[in-house]
Amino acid sequence: MTRFGKALIAFATGLAAAGSLASPSEAQSWPQRPVRFIVSLGPGSGADIGARLLADRLTTKWKQPVVVENRPGGDAVIAINAFIGAKDDHTLLYTPTSSFTAHPFQMAKLPYDPAELGPIARISNTLVGFVVPPSLKVDTVKQFVDEVRAQPGKLNYSTATGMTDVIFDGYFQSAKLTITRVPYRDVVAPLTDLGEGRIQAYIGALAIVQPHVQAGRVKLIAVTNSQRAPTQPDMPTVTQAGFPAMTFDGLIGLFGPRDLPAAVRDRIASDIKEAVADPAVASRLNATGQIASPGTAADFRASMEKQRASLAAIVKQLGITPQ
Repeated sequence: MTRFGKALIAFATGLAAAGSLASPSEAQSWPQRPVRFIVSLGPGSGADIGARLLADRLTTKWKQPVVVENRPGGDAVIAINAFIGAKDDHTLLYTPTSSFTAHPFQMAKLPYDPAELGPIARISNTLVGFVVPPSLKVDTVKQFVDEVRAQPGKLNYSTATGMTDVIFDGYFQSAKLTITRVPYRDVVAPLTDLGEGRIQAYIGALAIVQPHVQAGRVKLIAVTNSQRAPTQPDMPTVTQAGFPAMTFDGLIGLFGPRDLPAAVRDRIASDIKEAVADPAVASRLNATGQIASPGTAADFRASMEKQRASLAAIVKQLGITPQ
């Protein structure tokens, strides 16, 4: 077995760790002080918007302040280590799983212990847009790929997370296309360079790209999800555009310390489900390119396992080991 395979097994096993038991009364007494959501992406991202929406509702529900702290960078490594280092049952990690799902394929050794990440609740699915600058004068994914083929090594692109790095690096490698991926510390910065033509494509959450699309600074040519975006019903998915290998469905959820009592996890997941059921919250999530899909810790684990299995299949099919 390769080191990537071993790392993936360890990663999945770690995330399957369950919390300890606690009585319902102990669960109801939580929280006893302010709660902190550490978000792995910067302000304006879909995860940030969702975290702040829930923080407002949960502050009222829990009668304790819920504070959002953005810790972007390193494909969630900075946020994960800040969360683990806190060693605090009132500090939770709010993140897209795609930020770190690819770590076992990208790193010889993980810079954190996955067993420290205890799934609490699934929250939403992120809709992801494929955008290009108007100056490139392409309207479809096929036209973009044709441009890459016609200008080997001359075009640049960026993606928002580690998993999309692997998916798109893998596609371009398998198609024998030469294009340079430019890394950024946060997920908003690439849009400035895209609008000014320094990079020629960006794959990121609709929450981030929509304002730039509406302002005419960038052009949306597809969504990477399995389904069309409710806010962009006429925009094809990458599969409908003829490029199923680019398919990616985002997943956002909440993690807590691995020893957080199971009853507390259940209570948090239930409160989140209630908050997301508020039509105002669901409508805001939809408007920012997310589809509400609240679920329990078990639901969240199952969704993550499906995402990991999909990525592993892509990597195996392509015969690559992205770095």
